[in-house]
Amino acid sequence: MPRVELAQYRPVVVPHTVEGVARLAYLGTPELSVPPLRALIDAGHEIELVVSGPDRRRGRGSATSPSPLKAAATELGLPVTSDLSDLMSPDRGPLPELGVVVAFGRLIRPPVLQAVPMINLHFSLLPRWRGAAPVERAVLAGDATTGVCVMAVEEGLDTGAVYARAELAIGPSEHLSSLRDRLVERGSELLVEVLAGGVAGLPEPVPQEGEALYAKKLEPAELAIDWSGPTTEVLALVRLDRAHTTAAGRRLRVLEASDAAGSDPPVRPAAPGTLSADTVSTGDGLVRLEIVQPEGGRPMAARDWLRGGRVRDGDRLGDPA
Repeated sequence: MPRVELAQYRPVVVPHTVEGVARLAYLGTPELSVPPLRALIDAGHEIELVVSGPDRRRGRGSATSPSPLKAAATELGLPVTSDLSDLMSPDRGPLPELGVVVAFGRLIRPPVLQAVPMINLHFSLLPRWRGAAPVERAVLAGDATTGVCVMAVEEGLDTGAVYARAELAIGPSEHLSSLRDRLVERGSELLVEVLAGGVAGLPEPVPQEGEALYAKKLEPAELAIDWSGPTTEVLALVRLDRAHTTAAGRRLRVLEASDAAGSDPPVRPAAPGTLSADTVSTGDGLVRLEIVQPEGGRPMAARDWLRGGRVRDGDRLGDPA
């Protein structure tokens, strides 16, 4: 059968007959979209189709591999596609009652939204940090709190009304991985709570209020440590788990660091990036290196790396070879 254009095909949505159970499509791609899918299945909802990113090269070599969500859906025996228009295929029969979107990473065309209402699990307290990297931007901004929202999907970027939200505190030294895990766990619970009464039982959404901030995707250059910046900014970047600098001309990942202000004995700050024992000068103080990963090596205690002899006191991190 030839493919039918989305604008031409408008099948009727058939409501589910079991109270509190919804017939869903699920859209997502990365690992963080897997736990909410499992939570919805455990709550008894029917997942009629999973839409995820196409298979891609995810390492060395030419072989491709599925997205984390596709791999999980296949393991669960769910139908999976990378083509959003398959959601509208006349061969599928009635449309799902609702689409659930979690880190899908692709635009959803208006004809699909007109036919299948959708909700999105977003990892911020909207309207703060709309966009692709809300958790990263919250950490970099030094936010004390963040949260999760279940919102209506519309054409604007994360502008839809909010069905429910939950707030979480950000630990003063908490890393991205830990924060993201907690947000995914709470977000999975919130999705189940919102859909406890099925699609017909969705609460009335509330329009977003307040100043909108946009969380653009992090560029690779943003992960390079600028030692001339303040200590708070350097440590915030380290908490993203991908911060790096250079040492003796080779890349060095900084996985854990702390504020060395008030160190004993006191160390006089030198030019930004200057090493003194296990501390590095910043624009306004000192950072103590705790765990690093040299290029081609494994994570290790900074003092063990320093004993390797590649760098010495007075060398500057971040300088080119």
